[in-house]
Amino acid sequence: MRKLLNEELDRLTVDDFKTAAKKPIIVILDNIRSMHNVGSAFRTSDAFLVEKIYLCGITAQPPHREIQKTALGATESVAWAHAENTLDLVKQLQNDGWKVAAIEQADESFSLEKYNFAADEKYAFVFGNEVFGVAEEVVKQADFCLEIPQFGTKHSLNISVSMGVVIWDYFSKTTD
Repeated sequence: MRKLLNEELDRLTVDDFKTAAKKPIIVILDNIRSMHNVGSAFRTSDAFLVEKIYLCGITAQPPHREIQKTALGATESVAWAHAENTLDLVKQLQNDGWKVAAIEQADESFSLEKYNFAADEKYAFVFGNEVFGVAEEVVKQADFCLEIPQFGTKHSLNISVSMGVVIWDYFSKTTD
């Protein structure tokens, strides 16, 4: 066994990525403080052909050296936009036919491993602030909440880990 060389990985070029069919996923970052988490969101979104990222409120925007440290160029491939207000964006996406899932621990949340994504739906996943989570008004407006099961003493995962878990779960359940 040996590690594959980069040229053996058959990765898309940035131009090919931009024209490739994307998964019907939008990532919404709700007031994320860490630029490293923003960069990681871009990199994960690139890995799973996410359609677009929305950077809301105080979430930092490219280009920025701290974002690039973890994005490793994914800010050039993944489509993104800034939205001043997360709640307004969520309402607009719902009007456009997107199902909005807040990734949050809530009284009526669905456990991620038991949730079945509908093949004919488009999903927008909202990931919240590192300290406060997804804003309460956004949780109330969301179509549903997804919760990642956890079994230790901590009450949350880092946003970059949460993104990877949720998007991988969606990808594995909807890809043949």
